[in-house]
Amino acid sequence: MIAELGHFALILALFAAVFQVVVPFIGASTGWASWMKFGQVTASAQFILCLAAFASLTASFVVSDYSVAIVAMNSHSAKPLLYKITGVWGNHEGSMLLWVLILTLFGACVAWYGSNLRDEFKSRVLAVQAAISLAFLTFIEFTSNPFKRLLPPPFEGEDLNPLLQDPGLAFHPPFLYLGYVGLSITFSFAVAALIEGNVSSLWARWMRPWTLASWIFLTIGIAGGSWWAYYELGWGGWWFWDPVENASLMPWLIATALLHSAIVCEKRDTLKSWTVLLAILAFTLSLTGTFLVRSGIITSVHAFANDPTRGIFILAILGVFSGGALVLYTLRARSLTAHGAFSFVSRETALITNNILLVVATFVVFVGTFWPLISEILFDRNVSVGPPYFERAFTPIFVLLAVILPFGPLLSWKRASSGKAMRKLRVALLLSVSAGSFTWVYQTDGRMLGPLGFLLSAWLIFGALSDLWLRANVRIRDFRSTARRIRSLSRANWGRAIAHAGLGVTILGIAAITAWEIEDIRVAQPGETFEVGAYQLRFEGISQKERANYLFVQAELTLMKRGNVIGLLTPERRLYPVARMQTTEAAIDLGFLRDVYVVIGERQPNNGGWAIKTYVKPLANWIWGGALMTAFGGLLSLADRRLRVAYRFGKRKRSATHAI
Repeated sequence: MIAELGHFALILALFAAVFQVVVPFIGASTGWASWMKFGQVTASAQFILCLAAFASLTASFVVSDYSVAIVAMNSHSAKPLLYKITGVWGNHEGSMLLWVLILTLFGACVAWYGSNLRDEFKSRVLAVQAAISLAFLTFIEFTSNPFKRLLPPPFEGEDLNPLLQDPGLAFHPPFLYLGYVGLSITFSFAVAALIEGNVSSLWARWMRPWTLASWIFLTIGIAGGSWWAYYELGWGGWWFWDPVENASLMPWLIATALLHSAIVCEKRDTLKSWTVLLAILAFTLSLTGTFLVRSGIITSVHAFANDPTRGIFILAILGVFSGGALVLYTLRARSLTAHGAFSFVSRETALITNNILLVVATFVVFVGTFWPLISEILFDRNVSVGPPYFERAFTPIFVLLAVILPFGPLLSWKRASSGKAMRKLRVALLLSVSAGSFTWVYQTDGRMLGPLGFLLSAWLIFGALSDLWLRANVRIRDFRSTARRIRSLSRANWGRAIAHAGLGVTILGIAAITAWEIEDIRVAQPGETFEVGAYQLRFEGISQKERANYLFVQAELTLMKRGNVIGLLTPERRLYPVARMQTTEAAIDLGFLRDVYVVIGERQPNNGGWAIKTYVKPLANWIWGGALMTAFGGLLSLADRRLRVAYRFGKRKRSATHAI
């Protein structure tokens, strides 16, 4: 009965979406206020109905209702409650329901919190958003029904993929989807503005908070996925350039470009066409990622489905919305003329350069991700594109982006002096060069990757501090007034500085772990002590244990430094009997300056020893700490009063114009 109620709610949501597409759009075209308000009601109703459907599916998982097909295929009675809940989105059908739930949530948020928007514009935004949700609700209903019954029901479920039975899966996918799907709102804003033929600085100001919120969620989601891969998969890496990882990175890069472009559009009333194009492209890449995960054209631990029919349906959705938006963009090209003028050296130029580099980086990732598929289709050749391509093609672009990043906030709008900006950053440059030089002298092997990474990281961090220092007009001898000016800095200024510094911290972690990681692979006997870098590990022995839904072999290794015990590491090899699958659980001694990472392998038949792989990873956690800093900087910017307070004067101004 619970499943039928959820399915019925989903069908009602589909009909609500139809009304939300038609009624507010007609109301906006005719000026009928009641029809426009009806769109806000249906947006709320659509979200409530999808929430009811999602709650019904969750209840089916919690009570282990194996008459529901996806519960039988992705759950088991012995599984802990947390993994029963995460199993809701640990499969194709449930994850699509989560996708639609978040899609309708963003539409409802526009209805609830979009009081600063003109009624006509808000109605068009809601209509476009409803059109997207209608497409995906139709997709779910005809190809991916999460409430499909399985009769007769099996006595026991088949269990969830053991790799997904991890606490990280309780947080990583929802945040990633909030970012992915949140970009639909920027798309709806762009299409609504194109329908009206009115892209202005006011439009950019309306859109920027929604873009920023989606970017924050996407940043947290990507960082969470990277951390999950690091500790769960047992290979010790933090990024593998997996096609599905790339599918989340590409919209993040374009959303970052969109954020910076929207600033120029808002402040200087220029880059209109470029900003609209980025808004369309960001959601297009989000849909492309959905196609990659669910079409079966790639193999990945992240992939949900391998049904070509579903892939074709999603490809049709991608073609209709992205293609339709680009056609509309072409038709409205003349109305997107920019009015602002600026010199070659200006903040506008710095932000445009930022955009170009981010788009080129996205193109590099796109080519590397899709080239194996293109090669197979066009040339009948099987090729693989691995990390070496991405590292050699992507890294120089991102390094150049980091080099120019501190200059942007210190340049004036319209016309600036490069010499003046360089003088403002001379202390940051001196400190950065000193950090790189010290690192080069301190290290023992003479490699340049570590020192260059430290130099670049210090440049970003000290550049961000210089920005705050200059804006606060810090005077060391006048502490009281300086403190007052620092407190008076806007949250947007603090947010920008923290986000840029967070990128520097992440680069520092990447450089350190790439340049100085120590790897040790050996076969060890219980009682044996061995050295890895500055650490000693004593292999205490092996024990076999059992949990509710899996069996495991656990090794115990005592971690020591200079003979002093630091801790006990317990890596595991797990066997999930129901899924008939083995997994490796790494043991990590987390540290501020390093991680000691241990993985236990198979028992060797020749001597009875065990394969043990050990890593010492310097500054590993700085990678994710920097990403969280960047997301926190975005959150501070989102909390800035200029974005929180409704931008009502534009609405009042238009009302006054109509009255005249």
